[in-house]
Amino acid sequence: MTNPRFGAGDLGPGSDSPGPSSFPRSSGPSSSGLSSSGEGALPPGFPLPPDELRGVAEEIFGDRLPVAVRYAELLGTDGVIRGLIGPRETPRLWERHLINCGVMAEIIPFGASVVDIGSGAGLPGIVLAVARPDLAITLVEPLARRTAFLDEAVDELGLDNVMVIRGRAEEVAGHLEADIVTARAVAALDKLAGWCLPLAKVGGRLLALKGASAADEVAEHGQALSDLGGGEVAVRLCGVGLIEPPATVVDVVKERQPSPVRARSENSRAAERGGGRKKTRRR
Repeated sequence: MTNPRFGAGDLGPGSDSPGPSSFPRSSGPSSSGLSSSGEGALPPGFPLPPDELRGVAEEIFGDRLPVAVRYAELLGTDGVIRGLIGPRETPRLWERHLINCGVMAEIIPFGASVVDIGSGAGLPGIVLAVARPDLAITLVEPLARRTAFLDEAVDELGLDNVMVIRGRAEEVAGHLEADIVTARAVAALDKLAGWCLPLAKVGGRLLALKGASAADEVAEHGQALSDLGGGEVAVRLCGVGLIEPPATVVDVVKERQPSPVRARSENSRAAERGGGRKKTRRR
């Protein structure tokens, strides 16, 4: 069940079609609308992890691996049809998405509250919720078609530790506060921190999945991180010994609440965005 709408989101009510109302129970190649060859082809053995990654997937997900497999199926079929995952991503869903996100769990404390900003198709938020049922996770995403997918995936996977909120990070700041704020970083670190650090508790952390340039970004944006209340910053490698290369995560501790003037200044430089928010539920 969906709670009352907080706002209209990106494009206003009805402007971003939510797509189908529910997932098919079985979504093999014949029912998914994806071709059996060429672009969008489902890899052999889909949705199981490939043989070379089976042991890694078992290490990350344990006895919840069947839930992760079902999520892979949703991503590779309905997620592609609804434009949340590119069709060329299906052969590398496990390597690039589920496992790369899942290894982040090793640096998140037991029982932590987590806010995942710009969750999209649920990466890394849903992956973490599957791997770590002890976490209380809130997925924040502005687009209606994506929050519809997230709501349906949460129901289908039986994730009672997840809540979905439709809205932008700036809009939920002051309403949400978490031990950990995650983001699969597609923006520069200063901009990303401007969205995420306001949602972290003092003493909490921003964990941003980044690439090979992570250390350079930390050096470049150190002052911006400090202006936003950031303290200790570390570049962590997750999944060492499990995956090659390991996942690179920028870990920023929120040391203090920034002064309102400096925070507003940094946030205004980081993003000029608007819209509303809609809250669904953690069941």
